[in-house]
Amino acid sequence: MSYHGDNQDRDLYQALLTRLREAPAAFPGIAAMSAAAGISNTKLTELTRMHAHLSPAGLLRRIRVEIACEKLLMSEARTIDIAYETGFRSESTFHRQFVAQTGLAPGAYRVLRDSSEFFLKLPPAYRQAETLAYLGRDPQGMAERVSGARFYKTLPIGGGAVLEIAFENGGAFCRAHLTAPVSPVEMAAIHGIALRLLGLYNDPADFEARATREPEIARLVAARRGLRLPLAASPFEALVWAIIGQQINLSFAAALRRALIEHCGEKIPGSAGSTLRIHPSADRIAALEPAELTRLRFSGAKAAYLIEAARAVVGGKLPLMEWNDASALGIEAGLKNIRGIGPWTAHYTLLRGFGFGDCLLAGDSGLATGLQRFLGLEQRPKPAETLALMERFAPHRSFATCHLWASIAKPQAL
Repeated sequence: MSYHGDNQDRDLYQALLTRLREAPAAFPGIAAMSAAAGISNTKLTELTRMHAHLSPAGLLRRIRVEIACEKLLMSEARTIDIAYETGFRSESTFHRQFVAQTGLAPGAYRVLRDSSEFFLKLPPAYRQAETLAYLGRDPQGMAERVSGARFYKTLPIGGGAVLEIAFENGGAFCRAHLTAPVSPVEMAAIHGIALRLLGLYNDPADFEARATREPEIARLVAARRGLRLPLAASPFEALVWAIIGQQINLSFAAALRRALIEHCGEKIPGSAGSTLRIHPSADRIAALEPAELTRLRFSGAKAAYLIEAARAVVGGKLPLMEWNDASALGIEAGLKNIRGIGPWTAHYTLLRGFGFGDCLLAGDSGLATGLQRFLGLEQRPKPAETLALMERFAPHRSFATCHLWASIAKPQAL
């Protein structure tokens, strides 16, 4: 059976994803996935790379662990039984892959039902300095703050909370400062946000493995092995950053974002004296009028784009939180269907909002500067040239982009 066209491939991918989630143990390996989809192994690899930015094995591992998380949280089944139910052939393999993806042992994950604290095991080559630099890119941030080796992030969970992440003893000690009790599902969501912020959602191992056979990639990653892709706390926060950051520098974008958060972000209950506020929800931004933002130094167009995007989220035209399993191509198409969201904004949201590993931010100033210096070009490449130059890094262009951002003295990318 052959398939042609993006829509047919997308439907094929979504159908395969549904089958994997319904019965992960029915797919012991890649051959079973190919057979279920009625395609060759080569086509399967093309399909998962295009829509998930993962290899078939990577996609299967991610789904197995995600389902295991749900079972650990919501049932009393033994760990070994959950391992077998989700397709793992041994408890040791399950434990190893679970820790790699969640930073916790299965038993420690189950403790999230009753605890507001957890300790994430970080990879041996984890680059703490770069992660803190990204998280603290706005030293005056109103929804997050870096203090030494600690990071504080406000969250809308449980009526308002602050997630504290402290780097210590080769890991990250995470504590949720809660103003009200939260459910196990909400605590699991806080754990998921910690993984996003720390860049633990994606593993750079496949990209860095190319360094052994590709000298150019070896040169790119040599000084920064282990560099991760920290994400925004949510896809909506990433989209807000992207729209605010269109066509302006980082410092002005940060100032506009601070003004937005101060204008309509909620204070944490019981936090008298704290300047931190919760990042405004789509509902709050959707309720604004453009004139409120232009008084905060937003351009008329930027104000309109941001409010329209928020209204699209609220109205269901842009269901960001429902897109966790969606195709990258499908999400990109949905984003670009909103006025004011072009290729750069869409790909920034795919990278920082959803963690896709092969995004291309053509037109990004910092990326162009990084490419110019890395390749020794006489001039900064234009968007079309950037597109062609970045092709050498596919299917890992998100990781390459973060390395190129980090390689310049003053990163200009958000």
